[in-house]
Amino acid sequence: MADSGTISSSLLIAAIRRAIDVLVAVTGLAIAAPPSIVIALAIRLETPGPVFFSQIRLGRMGRRFVLYKFRKFRHESETSGRMVTLKDDPRMTRVGQVLERTKLDELPQLWNVLIGDMSIVGPRPESLEFADCFIGPFRHLLDYNPGLFGPSQVAFRNEGALYPPDHDPHEFYRTVLFPDKARIDLEYFPRRTLLSDLIWVLRSIAAVLSPPKLPVQGISTALRVPGDRSIRRRSMAANHADKV
Repeated sequence: MADSGTISSSLLIAAIRRAIDVLVAVTGLAIAAPPSIVIALAIRLETPGPVFFSQIRLGRMGRRFVLYKFRKFRHESETSGRMVTLKDDPRMTRVGQVLERTKLDELPQLWNVLIGDMSIVGPRPESLEFADCFIGPFRHLLDYNPGLFGPSQVAFRNEGALYPPDHDPHEFYRTVLFPDKARIDLEYFPRRTLLSDLIWVLRSIAAVLSPPKLPVQGISTALRVPGDRSIRRRSMAANHADKV
């Protein structure tokens, strides 16, 4: 059983993380306002439909919340079809392709961070379609607030390129990609520190700015950072990609 000192320390770190989240979200929303206006105009000029895409996602302890993104797909294709995005997805608009490559579609999630649905660093929030994947040890992913940045976001920067053409995308995500992401995150978040969170933010930004890598290179290893002792390994998805 944790003593009072450990509990007090944990509460203090949680309060610091929340304060950092609010500060970064407010600053980010202010900085992102001008480019967001340009993105919104580009989306509306290219295709009819709303500027924002919203979807129910799973948050900490399984609480549901509405996640916001800039719309990447044609409006009529967002209400049906696949729940995963593939490389050269035909549903994507030209503006959406740019947003996908730059990850600027995720700017509205700073609002989710500000209101407490998400954190700056955390596992990616899953859609309800994959709620049944949180079984066994993977249930512990729901102990953490979902986030914009983190180890699995870096490792799966080019996730759309990983889906084999002869496999059902949903099944491949359930059986290969989700477990791989979950293991990476569960190896990191129980021993995270404020410093290692900052490093993952910087690594995530660097991954977005760097040229796309081959799928296996993109997910096969994650470099060691403070508080992260065991992610240096070959991933299941990389092994699978070698075989198909």
